Amino acid sequence: MLQVSGRANLVTQELSCELNVGVEMTMDFYRRAIKHLCLTLGALTIVGMAHAAEYSVYPDDRTMGSAKAPIVLIEYAAPACPHCAHFSQTVFPQIKKTYIDTGKLRYVLRIYPISQLDGAVACMAKCMPPKKYFSFIDLAFRNQSIWDPDGNTIPDVRAGLVKLGKLAGLKPKQVDRCMTDPKEQERVNRIAQDGETRYGVTGVPTLVVNGTVVQAAEANWPQLQARIDGLLAARK
Repeated sequence: MLQVSGRANLVTQELSCELNVGVEMTMDFYRRAIKHLCLTLGALTIVGMAHAAEYSVYPDDRTMGSAKAPIVLIEYAAPACPHCAHFSQTVFPQIKKTYIDTGKLRYVLRIYPISQLDGAVACMAKCMPPKKYFSFIDLAFRNQSIWDPDGNTIPDVRAGLVKLGKLAGLKPKQVDRCMTDPKEQERVNRIAQDGETRYGVTGVPTLVVNGTVVQAAEANWPQLQARIDGLLAARK
C-alpha cells in the first residue's frame, strides 16, 4: 500500500497537471509525494476507524457492472502505485469474472493521487470514451515503466506520458490538453477529499464494499470472496 502523509492535497494546489512542453516535474517533488511506501500488498488499506455502511455512486464515476447489482465495490487507486497494479492484474480479474460479469457486483474506480503524475494520468483517462476508461487505466498500470520515474530512468516525464497516450491512440496535443483540463483537475481533488472524509482514505489501494472499508487481512481473493458471498447470502 502506498500511503500519503497529511492529505492528498498534492492534487489540490500542486497537482495542476502542469506537464506542458518544456515543463518537467522535479524528482525531489516526486520523492516527497510518495515517500510513505508500505512494504507489501498485505498492508493494503489499514484504516484505523470503523465506517458506517453508507456509500454513494456519483454521476461522474466510472463504473463497471450492473447499476442494479446488490454489491458495490469502490476502489481508490493511483496509476503509479505498484500494489494497485498488482491488485488489478491478479485479484480484480477474479472479481470481474465471478461477480461483475454475473450481475452481482458493481465496481467503481476512483483515482486517489499520491503524486502529480497520478493526477495527470487521471486527467488523460477521463479524456477517453467511457467504454475505454478502464482499458486505459489498465494500460497505465501495465506500462508504469515508460512514464513513472519511481524506480525507472525517465529523463522526460512529459515524453513518457505522451508515449502512454500514444499507446491509447491520443496525439501529443490531446495529451497536453487532457492533462491541463481544470474541470477534471477539480474533480480529482473533490474525489480525493471525499474519500478521506467519508472513508478515512490515506493510501492506495483502498477497497470499500457496500460502504464498509475492507481491512488488510481481508484484501486477498479468498477473503474478499467470502465477504462478498456472505453479503449476497444475507440478501436471500
